[in-house]
Amino acid sequence: MQRLIESAETAAEESLQQMYSCIRNRRHFKLEAGAGAGKTFSLVKGLQFIIDEQGIDLAKRFQRVACITYTNVATEEINTRTDSNPVVFASTIHGFCWSLIQNYQPFLWESLPTIDSKWEEMINEIEEKGKRKILYSTGRRRLTDTEAYLSHDDILPLMVLLLSKEKFRLNLVSKYPIIFIDEYQDTHKEFAEALVEYFVSPEVVTSTPLLGFFGDSWQKIYRIGVGSLTHPNLTEIRKHANFRSDSKIVETLNNMRPELPQVARNDADLGSVCIYHTNNWIGDRQNSGHWKGDLFPNDSHDALVLAKSRLTGVGWDFSSETSRILMLTHKVMASEQGYETLVNAFSNNDSLFNLENNHISYLVNTLLPALDSFEKGLYGKMFLALGSSAPKIKKAMDKVVWKDNFDALSELKEDGSVGDVLSFLKTMSPSILPDKISSLEDKLDSSGSDEISQSRSLNELQKLRDVPFKELIAFEKYINNHTPFSTKHGVKGAEFDNVLVVLGRGWNLYNWDQLFMWLHTTCPENKRDALERNRNLFYVACSRPKHHLAVLITQHLSDESLALLNQWFGHETVRSLY
Repeated sequence: MQRLIESAETAAEESLQQMYSCIRNRRHFKLEAGAGAGKTFSLVKGLQFIIDEQGIDLAKRFQRVACITYTNVATEEINTRTDSNPVVFASTIHGFCWSLIQNYQPFLWESLPTIDSKWEEMINEIEEKGKRKILYSTGRRRLTDTEAYLSHDDILPLMVLLLSKEKFRLNLVSKYPIIFIDEYQDTHKEFAEALVEYFVSPEVVTSTPLLGFFGDSWQKIYRIGVGSLTHPNLTEIRKHANFRSDSKIVETLNNMRPELPQVARNDADLGSVCIYHTNNWIGDRQNSGHWKGDLFPNDSHDALVLAKSRLTGVGWDFSSETSRILMLTHKVMASEQGYETLVNAFSNNDSLFNLENNHISYLVNTLLPALDSFEKGLYGKMFLALGSSAPKIKKAMDKVVWKDNFDALSELKEDGSVGDVLSFLKTMSPSILPDKISSLEDKLDSSGSDEISQSRSLNELQKLRDVPFKELIAFEKYINNHTPFSTKHGVKGAEFDNVLVVLGRGWNLYNWDQLFMWLHTTCPENKRDALERNRNLFYVACSRPKHHLAVLITQHLSDESLALLNQWFGHETVRSLY
């Protein structure tokens, strides 16, 4: 029987003491911190503990603690919260790996054909087969007479290859005797597995770095990443705290996830949760494809208006930032939000709304933030948004050229199409387009109409070019304000006073009625990945609010699904909207 923990504060302190013990005794550990637990707080406390106890000795040996993060934003946060202590090297995973592998030039050149067939083709096409210097600056693959430029996607496969070399591993541990990995669940799967194989599995730890993994397997909402991580030599520390949400929400999260029960903070209010289902709807429902069982778009919209009205009546204010709607359904608000043509360009919306489409991911996550910073005169943030593809300013004329380019892009995004912007980006020198996008653009340009019509990806790209760029801007605002995916692209650990989660069909990867049925009964073994993906996204969405949580489900639910929701949320809170 699990011991009763009095408060979140007590739970947090206990997890810290377990982590300190692992650090002192050089035991690899994984700190599993559920939603609202304060994962980054624990990670920073671990770094400060190392600085206090080992900082002087590390500095004398010219060694550092590596802290591998998921984003540049997270890297900045770690540096700020550790006062940029020189003993700590905080970096994105690509920056960290490149800093280690860049001096192994002969190995890198010889390995290029083995990591991607594109490299094999490029190298076979050149006349002069001599070795090139390997560089990683623009993040775009290209070969010159003397140099080979790596893309973003080349770094981790090369790192994994080098980790198999004992000499490389010894060099790594001599520089970084301790390595922390933030958001471990999103870490490149092969890289994470290599760390476990070469550093966690060996029984003798004197020749390996101490590894600390921080994250939450239930907050992996993308298909990439290692997800759960377990090993007998990896001590699991569970942080049974929730400093974000009120008691009713924490109770609901515990019902969803009994293996990691959380305790609310001492001053938490009661809060509230409620479920609105639409099973009593007497009108027609959709009956085809990924939409089967859902309300028609206009009826879904009316259901949302009614739910908002009910919640407004009990004090929610949707006109302010205190209340947020997280949409886990497609097209319901697309026309109102101003991106209907964009949605219609994709036959399967998953890659669009999950930001897994290469073009959409680049335009939303890189170009638009860079342009926004440029227009505000925040040039440092602009270069940070562009990352490794940022233009290199070596002389005064370079600054004039890139300013003219970004002035032109600012005009195009207001009046041009996505194709107009892409065409201009292709003319820029040096290019800021990632290699994957340039390759796709070249393939589309060289393809005939028959080939395009027979290829879904090329057909979608052709349609995307015709979309007004303003729709992409509207879509970006929607994504960063109304979906759980925004928590990975903006402020870490996004939270709001009140959250209304809207569940519907239309996503190939997400079928909520099926999810609830599987969780209430039994899930087929070949559907475990789908179940975890559905479950994680629902958990992330439901764990955002501080005070009040409501869920609107426009899809028809089975009796088994309703039984599970009653079990999680309580019979008195699951009610019909009609």
